[in-house]
Order: sequence, then C-alpha cells, then structure tokens
Amino acid sequence: MKLSQQMQRVVREQRLGFVATVTPDGRPNLSPKGTTKLWDDERLFFADIASPGTVANLATNPHVEINVVDPILRKGFRFKGTATVYTSGEMYDRGLQILRDEGSTAKRERVRSIVVIDVTEAAELISPAYDDGATEQSISEGWLGYYNALHGLELPRT
Repeated sequence: MKLSQQMQRVVREQRLGFVATVTPDGRPNLSPKGTTKLWDDERLFFADIASPGTVANLATNPHVEINVVDPILRKGFRFKGTATVYTSGEMYDRGLQILRDEGSTAKRERVRSIVVIDVTEAAELISPAYDDGATEQSISEGWLGYYNALHGLELPRT
C-alpha cells in the first residue's frame, strides 16, 4: 500500500516507532526503535542496533506492527506488515546509506541488520482527547505545559 504524504511526514518528523512482534510462545513484545525511517512510499525500516529479541521474533513470525505517534499532538499512525531482515548485501547497504543521509551517527559495526517492513495496512491514531472538540493547539499546549512542568522548564512567553 502507498503511504500518504501525511504518514510519511509523521515518520520523518518523529523517527521513534514502537515495534510490536510476537514471541515464539505467543507473548507480545513491544520495542521502541529510534531509527524508524521511510524506505520508500510503501515500506518502512529500522536498524537493528540493540534488537535481538525483535529480530528473533521476526525469524519465527514476520508479521509486525509499528506505531509512530507525535507525543505532543497525540496523533499518528499504526502500520501493519511483514518484515524482512537483512544482515548484508544491497538492501543492508542501502539502509545504512539512508541512515547516514538522514544524520545517523551509528557505526556500521553496531548495525547488526536492517529490518524492512512491507506495509500492508495503515490506520490513523488519534487520542480520545479530541473527541470533545479539542483543537491541535489546545492539545499541544496542554502536553507541552505538562512536559515542561515535569522537567522544570518554562514555556516561552509570547
């Protein structure tokens, strides 16, 4: 399936994806991946830098879901598909090149594999906070205020 411009924008901006796989004994496994990127307009990928459990799960069941959400706007997308793991060759090298082109400083020897996901389904994720008519501005102001208060920061005065 084609990833819409909005889907692509969210992935480009957020970078952090939460990848869900299933263990061989059927238990869920959720792992954050800070290298979630666009491969093209139909696929996503991430680098296996510290993902031995995720990659092992994919070896027995290649089905995966990745959620990429803007934590301030409380909106994003869930992407479902099938993953393929590359440990060398053209696909591995291309993944490394995309990472470098987008500013990654991960050394080649740290990237054990490149995991490419053929997206077969995608759905929008929207917080129920919008159900009562809240705007993106009010949601983002609320979450920025919360974050800043949590970390002892102040919002810029306008």
